[in-house]
Amino acid sequence: MLLLRSLLFFLCLLVTTSLFALPIVVLGWLLPFSAVSRIANAWGLTNVTLLGFICNLRFEIQGWENLPKGNYIVCAKHQSTWETIALRGLLPPNQTWILKRELLWIPVFGWALFHSQPIAIDRKAGRNAVKQIIEQGRRYLQMGRNIIVFPEGTRVAPGERRKYGIGGALLAQKTGYPVVPIAHNAGVFWRRRGILKYPGTVQVVIGPPLESATLTASQLNREIEDWIESAVARLPGERMPKRRQGTSP
Repeated sequence: MLLLRSLLFFLCLLVTTSLFALPIVVLGWLLPFSAVSRIANAWGLTNVTLLGFICNLRFEIQGWENLPKGNYIVCAKHQSTWETIALRGLLPPNQTWILKRELLWIPVFGWALFHSQPIAIDRKAGRNAVKQIIEQGRRYLQMGRNIIVFPEGTRVAPGERRKYGIGGALLAQKTGYPVVPIAHNAGVFWRRRGILKYPGTVQVVIGPPLESATLTASQLNREIEDWIESAVARLPGERMPKRRQGTSP
């Protein structure tokens, strides 16, 4: 049943991606950024809702009040595909994502992603990639957008750690915009290389904004990592086993 539900959701994901992406691909050159963003958010919200109905995989979010009224840079934990869907649908739509440029080559999905105006970097470019993040990130922030970045650069299994890239912290330090850290335990229920979606509740914690005025980029990056990893460590690191019938609490 678990595999069947997971495959059914995967099929729904393919269908919804096509339904939402095709209008962007066809009309993307004519649509304003705000319209593309609303369509992208509708895609994310639709699929995170379907996860609840089909796979009984739901979510709880703490810390909505920590989102600043102005623009900001989100640095989020990266454990799963879940957060790439959920954050797109749940955060305000004026999003610009920092992502690897290879994603733009995926048929239909990547073509639609191009019209969302991401900062698509070559991760092998080193300093040039960081320069691109700062130049484009500054421009998009000034245009009223929020920047979304996964500092780890790739999905990391629960209980494991990976060095945090400095791009998001450096962008904050250079521009003066605050960083909003986000922690979660999505990888417990949707593994980074797995098709199975286990039932349960993803816990998401939005942290208070981290200011960069008195910090170097390295110091800020360390604060981001410390906050996210400490918050993740306090979240459930494994699924709760189903209670057998007739057993007491």
